Amino acid sequence: MKRNLHPLLLGLTLAFTSLLPLTASAQTLRVGLAEDPDALDPTMARTFVGRIVFDALCDKLVDVDEKLNYVPQLATKWAWSDDGKSLTMTLRDGVTFHDGEKFDAQAVSYNIDRHKNMKGTRRGGDLKPVTGVEVMDPLTVKINLSAPYQPLLAALADRAGMMVSPKAAEAGGEGFALKPVCSGPFKFAERIAQDKIVLERFDGYWGKADIHFDKVVYLPIPDATVRLANLKSGQLDFIERVAASDMAGLQKEGRFKTAAITEIGYQGLTLNVNNGEQAKTSALHDPRVREAFELSLDRDGIVQVVMEGQAEAGNQWVSPGSAFYAKSVPPVKRDVARAKALLKEAGVTKPTVKLLAATTSDAQKIAQVVQAMSAEAGFDVKIQTTEFATSLNMATKGEFEAYILAWSGRADPDGNLYIFHGCKQALNYSGYCTPEMDALLNLQRTQADPAARQATFEKIAQLVAKEKAVLYLYHRKWLWAYVPALSGVRDLPDGLLRVRGLKLN
Repeated sequence: MKRNLHPLLLGLTLAFTSLLPLTASAQTLRVGLAEDPDALDPTMARTFVGRIVFDALCDKLVDVDEKLNYVPQLATKWAWSDDGKSLTMTLRDGVTFHDGEKFDAQAVSYNIDRHKNMKGTRRGGDLKPVTGVEVMDPLTVKINLSAPYQPLLAALADRAGMMVSPKAAEAGGEGFALKPVCSGPFKFAERIAQDKIVLERFDGYWGKADIHFDKVVYLPIPDATVRLANLKSGQLDFIERVAASDMAGLQKEGRFKTAAITEIGYQGLTLNVNNGEQAKTSALHDPRVREAFELSLDRDGIVQVVMEGQAEAGNQWVSPGSAFYAKSVPPVKRDVARAKALLKEAGVTKPTVKLLAATTSDAQKIAQVVQAMSAEAGFDVKIQTTEFATSLNMATKGEFEAYILAWSGRADPDGNLYIFHGCKQALNYSGYCTPEMDALLNLQRTQADPAARQATFEKIAQLVAKEKAVLYLYHRKWLWAYVPALSGVRDLPDGLLRVRGLKLN
C-alpha cells in the first residue's frame, strides 16, 4: 500500500483495501496504528507506535501502572544505595528469550551496554550516567552511576529497559531489527513495510496465563477516518488515536467502547535553529522571527480546531496540571501586531517557512491551522508532507525549518526534556545546544529533593521560552475505540495498549 498518494486518493485506496478479508479469528487481535513504526530494535527505535508493538514483543525490567508507579516486569524488586549512585535489581527466574536463550544477569549487563554504547543508539541519553553493570549472581544486578540519577527507573520502564537476546543481537548485527528476538509474550513473525506487523504467541512466556491470543496483527493506517471505517466494518478490533471529531458520534452511537486518557507528552513544533545548512538559511534562525512565529499562533484556537477540545493547551513539556509545570512561565497570548513589528525589526517581509508534517490526520490539521494563523502576521508557510518514519529521518538530518512532532511522554519529565534539548542528543532535531541548558539538564537528574528539582525545571522553562527551539502547543487525550467484546483494556497515561490480560469474549 502506497502512502504517498494524494490524501483523498489515499483514503479511497485504504477504504477499498479495508473491505478485503483479513485472516482473523477470535484468537487474533487486530490493532490499527496511526503510523508505521520505524526499526523494531529498542536500542534504535524512536516512534510511539513502535512502543505499542514493543509492549507485546519486548519485556522491560520494570513497567508503570495507571498512576505512573513503577511495577515489576523482568525485575521483581529493586533498591537504591544510600548515596543514590547504584540500583540493585532482583531478576525474574525462569524467563527465556524467543530463541530459547536464558534471560539472566549477564543478559541485563549486555543489554544495558548495548543500549548505552552501540553505534547509532537512541538510548544513550537515557543511560548517560550509567558507568557499568555488576553481575552479583545469576539473578541479581547492580547498576552503577556516576551520580544520583532520578530518571533511571523511568528509562528502565521504557525502551532502555527492554531486553533482547544477546545471541540473536550479535548474530543479527545491523539487521537485528528485521527479525527482533526479545522475551515478550509474542514473538516476531512477519513485517511488510507500510502494511502490517505480525506477532505470534510465545509459548515459553513466563506470564502466559495472562495471554489470550495466538497472534497480534498491527496495521498502520495514517488516515483516522479510514482507521475508524476498518473498525466499523469488522476488520479491526482496536484503534488508537481516533479523530477528535469522531469521538462524540462514536459515544452517541454506542456500538464501540471508547477511552479518553490525558497524555503525559505533548504536541509541538520543533524549529531548526542549528541543525545543518537549512538552519543557516532559514528565516527562523533569527530569534526575533521565532518569537513572531509563536506570537502568530493561538494555542487555544489550535486545540479547538484540531482536537475538538480533546486536549489541553500548554507551553511546556508537561501539562499545566503537572506538579512539574513551571507556573512562572505561562503561555504567551497571540499578538499579531507584535509579531508584525518583530518581523519589521528583523528586516524580513513575508518570510517563508517550510513546515514538515507527517501524513497523519492530526499533523495535517495542525499544519493547515498554523499556515492560516501565521499568514495573518505575514508568514508564508509551505507545508511539506511525507510519511512519518521518513519525516523523522529528515528531521535527524536537519532537512526542515519547522517540524510538527508529537511526543508520547515519559513517566519522569526528564524523558520529555533531555533528549530534545541536550547537546548532541539523539532527538535534538533543532540543533539547540548551550552550556547553560546542558548544566541545568544534568543538574535536575541528580536532585532527589522535589523542591530543588522543581526550581531547576523553572530555570529550564525560562530558557526554553526564550530560545524557542521547540514551541509546545498542547497535551492531547489518547482517544481509543474498540469492539465491545474486547475486555481487559487498561487506560494508562503513556497511551500504550497492554496486551497482557486482553481477551475477546
